[in-house]
Amino acid sequence: MKSRQITVGDQAWTVRVDGPSSRHNVLLLPDADDPADVFDKVCARLHESELQTVVVESAGGLDPKGVLAILDELEMPYVNVAGRGTGAALAWRVCSGRFGRFMSLVVADHGHPAVPAADGNVPDPACPPLELPVTMLVTKSLPRATADASGRYVYGEFRVVPLEVDNIATEAGHELATEIVLRTSLW
Repeated sequence: MKSRQITVGDQAWTVRVDGPSSRHNVLLLPDADDPADVFDKVCARLHESELQTVVVESAGGLDPKGVLAILDELEMPYVNVAGRGTGAALAWRVCSGRFGRFMSLVVADHGHPAVPAADGNVPDPACPPLELPVTMLVTKSLPRATADASGRYVYGEFRVVPLEVDNIATEAGHELATEIVLRTSLW
């Protein structure tokens, strides 16, 4: 994958862009401890489906404004978003609000920020609902009740897919890629 440095404010972000150049783009946001290549196998599958991928190598410290600045720099007006763990938490916040720049969301290991986590804490009670289709992949790290409660904050088609894995990107990348392809298809 081709790496590129994008500066947002006083911080530089490394993004990896690859796949066929098209209007069908997928932004992938990793978990905090994921290696830079965590989504490589997922991306290979997405490229076979004629999707261009953008992978932020590290989502640590990235916020929604930073994500928008990265997409502006890459001249991508519309994207589908996928994330896991802390990347999923960021993806929820980036896509929240009225329908616009984002086409769909696929998340794993994190519920909507306004839903109480397993410890009972609500990460961001002010996070607005989303107006786009969402798929939640429920792994061993996410209670099903959190996923079901997240559906209240989705004003679009909402699916929950349970998977008995710890890390969706490394243990069930084919499943993650399939769910992303399903969300990017217009049929």
